This record gives sequence, structure tokens and C-alpha cells, in this order.
Amino acid sequence: MKQTFFLVHDQARKLAQEAIRLAPDGYCVEVKQSTRTLEQNSRMWALLSDISRQVDWHGRKLSPEEWKSVFTAALKKQDVVPNIDGTGFVVLGLSTSKMTKSEMADLQTLMEAFGANHGVRFSEYE
Repeated sequence: MKQTFFLVHDQARKLAQEAIRLAPDGYCVEVKQSTRTLEQNSRMWALLSDISRQVDWHGRKLSPEEWKSVFTAALKKQDVVPNIDGTGFVVLGLSTSKMTKSEMADLQTLMEAFGANHGVRFSEYE
């Protein structure tokens, strides 16, 4: 059984400690930053959509999904390997769902800076 505790108050910490005390041998405990919020995810897609509509990238229009790959690769300094048929390249390790809140904030700051440098007018995000 998997349990998740958000350490936001003393009671949550006590519950987490009790779960650890009662866990059988062989279980694993991981303490890490929370991942990005749904609000951050929605805002990211709004930014990507604005960039997608307004920026030509080396003579091409990229979809929001393709722009996501461009920005996450830039943020994470990702590596690339040749495609299995040798006709292109694959960027390794791209995922925003596992990003922390601060990583997602950094990604959106990168998108906004890129947009500012390329004349993107961002729509209001609510």
C-alpha cells in the first residue's frame, strides 16, 4: 500500500512517523519536494499555446507539445541520441509531471523570457 503525506503541519508529520514505524521490513521511504501544481501545469500550457501561435522557429510552426520539448530540454540541459532508424534524434528524459514546483516556475520563467525576446504577447492567464 502506498501512502503520501504532505508535511504541512505537525499532525501530518506525526502520521508519517507512525506509518514509518508500522511499515514492514523492505518498505522504502522517500522525502522530496512536492511536484508541480495543476495551476502551474495549466499556466504552462497557456504560455506554450501563445508561443506556438506567434513564433516561427527556423521556418517552422511548432505545436505546444513540441515547444514543451524545446523548453524542457533547454531547462534541463538534456541529451540527445540518434533515432533507432537513424533519421533524426530523440531528446532523453523529458517530463514536466515529475518537476518540482520550483523547477516548473523556472521553466515558465524561461518561456516568458523567450517570449519577450521574440515579441510574444501572452494572453491573460487566470
